[in-house]
Amino acid sequence: PENKSLEFNSVTMAQKSIRTGSQVALKTMNVSSEHCNMSDWLRLEATVKASVYVVAFSFATLITVIIITIVLQNSKLRKEVRYILLCHHLLCISSYCGLGVVFQGMRAFLANSPVLVCWVVFGAQLSVGEGILFTLALMAAHTYLVICWPLTSVSFIDSIKYKILAGTWLIIILKNACLFLIEGTGPTQIALLKSEPLCPVVLNGIPARAIGMVFLFLLLSIILVSYSLIYKEGKRAGHFNRSNIKARKTVLIHLVQLGLHVIPTLLFIGLGKMCGVFFFALNLVLFGVFAFAQCFNPLIYGLWNRELQSRLYRWIICCSLNLKLMP
Repeated sequence: PENKSLEFNSVTMAQKSIRTGSQVALKTMNVSSEHCNMSDWLRLEATVKASVYVVAFSFATLITVIIITIVLQNSKLRKEVRYILLCHHLLCISSYCGLGVVFQGMRAFLANSPVLVCWVVFGAQLSVGEGILFTLALMAAHTYLVICWPLTSVSFIDSIKYKILAGTWLIIILKNACLFLIEGTGPTQIALLKSEPLCPVVLNGIPARAIGMVFLFLLLSIILVSYSLIYKEGKRAGHFNRSNIKARKTVLIHLVQLGLHVIPTLLFIGLGKMCGVFFFALNLVLFGVFAFAQCFNPLIYGLWNRELQSRLYRWIICCSLNLKLMP
């Protein structure tokens, strides 16, 4: 009888401990879900991102305007493919940061906008963001063709440059339109005309993230293969002269800059929206690195160019002389 009573007591205590543990786990889950559903955290995140986007937009737009002005003032530069791609790339950066200010500002100020408006702004920002990486891939492929196939590639690229840009934007727009259709007709359908105080972040499902990863790896492969072939050709031609040392340094800087673009993007797509203070802080750190790369993109891909540097100095001198001559 004593053994039976001891067994009964031990079973009772085990059941109580299981109940207590499950209650604690449920409380923890409830606290976590409450913490994740708090709009204050999302609003704080949107406020920080909007502020960073304002700084990035101001800096990137200033450099973009200067570089595009220099290119437009010279008829020779206007016709070169690399400068057309560069100006296109810089416009994508400025547009991305500007649309980021709009979207995150709508979330930070609780604009109570219709979901359709939120989707349009977010879709436009996503499209120009992909345009940044697409133009980087086109710039890398163009540099490879010019260096390794100078006789046959120049005239061919010049004849199809606008068709390539139009095809690029067609791919981007069709892909994002299909993803938004999948999101809108999914099992959790959203009323598009319903107003939301905090604009929802869309394209966070598995299909959208998987397609985003495929596109990212495809463009990254084009860039890395192009740079490796450029480096191989530069090494074959002789890497001890001064110009090739600068070329290798340029390739290295471009790869570091590309890493600052791609690594945060990969982590964003891979992690998705997760809960907790740690993921909130990680999200802001990754966003800070990504915004830093966006800010300095115009400097690295624009003003690192020797020809643009010389023309910039002349442009600054002319502007300063005009200001002195003004009454």
